[in-house]
Amino acid sequence: MQHSLYVSLSAQIALQRRLDTLADNVANASTIGFRATEIRFQDVVSGTGQRSVSFASSGDTYLSPTRGGLTETGNPYDFAIRGDAWFAIETPAGTVMTRDGRFSMNENGELVSIEGYPVLDAGGAPIQLDPRAGAPQAGADGSLRQDGQLVAAIGLYQFDPGENFVRYGNSGIVPEREPEPVADRIDVGVAQGFIEESNVNPVLEMTRLIQIQRAFENVAALIRQTGASTEEAIKTLGSK
Repeated sequence: MQHSLYVSLSAQIALQRRLDTLADNVANASTIGFRATEIRFQDVVSGTGQRSVSFASSGDTYLSPTRGGLTETGNPYDFAIRGDAWFAIETPAGTVMTRDGRFSMNENGELVSIEGYPVLDAGGAPIQLDPRAGAPQAGADGSLRQDGQLVAAIGLYQFDPGENFVRYGNSGIVPEREPEPVADRIDVGVAQGFIEESNVNPVLEMTRLIQIQRAFENVAALIRQTGASTEEAIKTLGSK
């Protein structure tokens, strides 16, 4: 009886964590450059043979690899990545990876993110433009030209977010290790005048949210039933 209670509690903890990730995904369904959080669970076995009991692990989160759709904005400071790569920005938390390419040029000519953080080139240095030369023209490889002259290049990086990654802001990811700049890959590039939408499918996530809520309620009912059975057993034994 105790085993069933512990199994139910482990299932409820796992379901609660899944609920949290689904709710966060739904909340960011319209966040530019957002990648959904997925979670995987494993069986944790206690004991051996006929005495073995399987519990649900608390789960490990990972980043969905699915890319969001591209939307054309016509803004020369908007950039979307084609392929498997990330932009890098310099923040108070260090270098942060993002797929949100809504950039702008400040009064000093620095290319900055929507939060005002410097966008980095492939060498990890802030991108400096000529504030008097207007918006840059971007090549498919991320190179930036003003008045026909090459002035900088947007850094494109590859990295593995790994399990239980750390977010920064809404769409940023803090890398565990130094990200590697992408070089000589024809399948990775930049599209100027486009942004990448969130990869969250709100209808699918809401359906999952409802299913998990029902499963959570079923487990809660099982816990109440187990508690009632335990209480009844104690009363029966105590009356003898």
